[in-house]
Amino acid sequence: MKGKYHSLLYSVVGVVAVLIIIVGINLLGGLFKFRSDLTENRLYTLSNGTKKILKKLDTDVVIRFYFSKDNASVPVPLRTYAQEVQDLLEEYQQFSHGRIKVVKLDPKPDSDAEDSANLDGIEGQDVNLTDKIYLGIAVSCLDAKATIPYLSPDRETLLEYDLSRAISSVANPKKAVIGVMSALPVTGREASPMMMQPRQQPSQPWIFLTELKENYAVRDIPMTADKIDDDVSVLVLIHPQGISDQAQYAIDQFLLRGGKMVALLDPYSFVEAQTAGPYGGAAGYDSTLAKLLPAWGIQFSVTKVVADPLFATQVQRENDVQSDPTILSVTSDGINKQDALGAAINDLLLPFAGAFTGTPADGLKEDVLVKSTNQAGLVDTSILQEGADAVRKELKSANTSYPIAIRLSGKFKTAFPNGKPEPKSSPEPSQSPKPVPSTTPTPKVESLKEGQSGGVVILVGDSDFAYDAIAGRAQQVLTQTVFVPSNGNLNFIQSCVEQLAGDSDLIGIRSRSSGNRPFVVVNKMEAAAEQKYQSKIDELEDNLNQTRQKLASLQTNKQTDQKTLLSPEQQAEIKKFQENEATVSQELKQVRKNLRQEIDSLQDTVKWIDIAGMAVIVTLVGLTLAFVKRRKRAAR
Repeated sequence: MKGKYHSLLYSVVGVVAVLIIIVGINLLGGLFKFRSDLTENRLYTLSNGTKKILKKLDTDVVIRFYFSKDNASVPVPLRTYAQEVQDLLEEYQQFSHGRIKVVKLDPKPDSDAEDSANLDGIEGQDVNLTDKIYLGIAVSCLDAKATIPYLSPDRETLLEYDLSRAISSVANPKKAVIGVMSALPVTGREASPMMMQPRQQPSQPWIFLTELKENYAVRDIPMTADKIDDDVSVLVLIHPQGISDQAQYAIDQFLLRGGKMVALLDPYSFVEAQTAGPYGGAAGYDSTLAKLLPAWGIQFSVTKVVADPLFATQVQRENDVQSDPTILSVTSDGINKQDALGAAINDLLLPFAGAFTGTPADGLKEDVLVKSTNQAGLVDTSILQEGADAVRKELKSANTSYPIAIRLSGKFKTAFPNGKPEPKSSPEPSQSPKPVPSTTPTPKVESLKEGQSGGVVILVGDSDFAYDAIAGRAQQVLTQTVFVPSNGNLNFIQSCVEQLAGDSDLIGIRSRSSGNRPFVVVNKMEAAAEQKYQSKIDELEDNLNQTRQKLASLQTNKQTDQKTLLSPEQQAEIKKFQENEATVSQELKQVRKNLRQEIDSLQDTVKWIDIAGMAVIVTLVGLTLAFVKRRKRAAR
């Protein structure tokens, strides 16, 4: 009996000791704010870019965090997110060694905190007639201030970037100038009574420019410009359709003066085609730099788009979901992860992108940033309207990967060795008097022939990827409209500008901005299945087309000569063709049905492996440990 009491006493003491140890570990963990991040991209750890920004701080930065923590109307998910924001702010404060000061405020009605929130531009979200919920941040350093009026949970993956960008903007208030030149209304267009055509409707600036305005001074440069201002640091050229030689000369001299450029070209602009309306499209929907690219040793075809079955995107068309190889869902397999820009993105969505070929000119270095797989091929833009089946039928793999985005760096040479090109003059009326020559000589500006220092140009074979509807979606959250990225497009275009503008520390934060994880293995399985069935589908489609042509010919002959009666042999031939058409059509439907069933089966198999695999592994590990433990006990 005494042994039983001792055993019970030891058990109670042991349980109490374990509880004390657990409580002690939790207290120590709360004091030191230590945690382990086991996610693949370390989503919950301060990135190197943020750490570099914090290390460079030489003046105190105050962060006022507004949250209605005592408001009972705050939903639980929003309260949980607010705690995540607070935890992240504490990590900022801890790593900055005192440079970051966090002030927590609860803007209750008629309180000093509410007045402070109104002065900082923090907007309360109405939840009913009387209550407002505040969840925002104001960052200030000396006289500079940046505000995030509402921290939407939908932008959780961009939270660290938004905070670091705000800190960087107040710590370095002088903004670089970003010039934007485009044939599309990327900087927005105001409403006008004269705007009657669809392509001239008023529009808002594209979201990536709105984001850039937080850190830079964005300036609109007309497509007719013959000179780029000297204070422009980076030129962003988007779909320069119909660009003149004079404008290309201005870009040429801008680069030779030390400017940098991001150019988005396109063999087929989906955005241009959507906004052209019934009066547009006469000149096509392509854009290139016909004078500049050859001087750099680069070719870009405006009649070919990249089709890649391994990067094909599932697209809803009418009542069917099709896998379109010309709309590229580029994964990390096609992204140069060794480059600073590639490390910032995990996926891209590129509709109807073109490829860059050729060898860079002497003095220039080429870095491939985005490329296709070896299964890709080039297809003509003329068949894009015929659909994915026509594209797959024409697609012939060249067993090579095509560069879709490249960076050229080094000393550029001019593309205009003879100087500034003369503008195309229109013929003057004969009755117009000739101007009297001026006696004052016009000063002649010498054209630069070669860059004095290294320059950088980033070329992307698609301009649509920066469009709002391709890069993400606008979502209404309470009274705020927030933009939620659905891929890495927004990150990529902004990172390109930030790298060239010199603010490279923000680039490293962007790798966590997209949580899109495409099923790479499933895409490869689907591509193999489509290749298996495609030859049979092509054969049946050809047979069906021939049968329909012959049947139409016989019917036409019958209609043009009603007096001639068809012989029994001709009637039998028509019936035979009609039966053959029905048979082939039915067989074609069955083959396509089998293809869809095989793809669905592949997807279901992968899903079941993902769901049940972990449970099976845990069970096997548990049984193995139990078996080993039992063997050890038996050995004693």
